[in-house]
Amino acid sequence: MAVSDVPVDLGGDEARDAAARELSDPAYVSDDPNPLERAIDWVLDRLGELFAGAGGVSGITAVTVLVVVAVIIVIVVRLRTGRTTRSLRSGGEVFGTAVLTAAEHRAAAERAAAGGDFAEAVRERFRAVVRELEHRGVLDPRAGRTVDEVALEAGRALPVLADDLRGAAVQFDDVWYGGRPATGEGYRRLVSVDDRVRG
Repeated sequence: MAVSDVPVDLGGDEARDAAARELSDPAYVSDDPNPLERAIDWVLDRLGELFAGAGGVSGITAVTVLVVVAVIIVIVVRLRTGRTTRSLRSGGEVFGTAVLTAAEHRAAAERAAAGGDFAEAVRERFRAVVRELEHRGVLDPRAGRTVDEVALEAGRALPVLADDLRGAAVQFDDVWYGGRPATGEGYRRLVSVDDRVRG
């Protein structure tokens, strides 16, 4: 997904649709089985060997073993898909429902960074940059603006900051939509962009 396809102010349905479009990309599909598929194949192979080698295993024992394996597989799949769903829900809406000022977003970013949650710190600091740009009249307050549009429109109005704003937009996109881990160093770069926007 291109950075230009990702709205800055994204609703739950739009976030789900954007994630589905991104994950349907053939680049994510591989002929090789994923680790979960390999684990299931391994367990099934061991069960096949167990039943083939133990001709005297009763039907009740075989059914019990199969039920236990099925329960384990279901638990692993639920944990995996539940974590993915939670992360999509939490990362989908950039501004959320509450309208905060740039200063309030900065404070939230600092709290997140102090707690070691650099992904949330990046999101909140990027929100602060966008709100600051809106407050200063560089951007008009508009729902649905993409990350790329923020960088492009603000970069035109503030050419000296165009590269910094583009870097901030790419970082936000990489962390929240690309699944890349946020770092303290990356957060500090975003703080520097915010400081330059304010200055």
